[in-house]
Amino acid sequence: MVEALHDAGVVVTGAGGGIGAALARRFAAEGARVVVNDLDAGRAKAVAEAIGGIAVAGDASSVVSDALDALGGTVDVYCANAGVAFGGDSLDESAWAASWDVNVMAHVRAAHALLPAWLERGSGRFVSTVSAAGLLTMIGAAPYAVTKHGALAFAEYLSLTYRHRGIKVHAICPQGVRTDMLAATGSAGDLVLKPTAVEPEDVAEALFRGMAEDRFLILPHPEVAEYYQARAAQPDRWLAGMNHLQQKWEDVR
Repeated sequence: MVEALHDAGVVVTGAGGGIGAALARRFAAEGARVVVNDLDAGRAKAVAEAIGGIAVAGDASSVVSDALDALGGTVDVYCANAGVAFGGDSLDESAWAASWDVNVMAHVRAAHALLPAWLERGSGRFVSTVSAAGLLTMIGAAPYAVTKHGALAFAEYLSLTYRHRGIKVHAICPQGVRTDMLAATGSAGDLVLKPTAVEPEDVAEALFRGMAEDRFLILPHPEVAEYYQARAAQPDRWLAGMNHLQQKWEDVR
């Protein structure tokens, strides 16, 4: 069972819409005090007002200090949800740098800021919105796929290093979710993600089920587990299948 969330201090980054807003609403419904973070101050304020939360606008990489102030010095659950998605496979270093900073280093910085207090009291929960791309990959989106692998690896590291000291970690790995980010994926998203896309609320419910069962991997699309097993068991066959998908995409874009 999930420990009581009533009055718990929860931070959700990238919560101005999509998965982040759904997570914020779900935690608020459980009675948590929720900090709604987003780069867009207006969107953060709108979600916060709707759920009785606290809007903290700004970069997800530096939100912890302001969130701690807003919550009276204690964060019980941190949802590292903010992310960016750049398509293509070019060496556009600005896209790679932004992807690395938001999709990976923002998680690292948050954990660095939160872990001392969590370890001292023996509890804390870190939720990383990764994507199935972190378990598998994504055609036409090299910066996104690579950095989501990094986000998963960091979440795994946190779990294996600190679980015996009371730190719980969850990696949410959905495929398509009906958000603005999915709409921006273009023909690759149309081919791979949209046919089985779920609602942001479905992702939030999957997280709560996973927390109740104390599971690390949260899979709103259960079939991802089968794909992940196939990738590990027969990597060449899996890569050949993905290459076939790549060729199909090239034919339609």
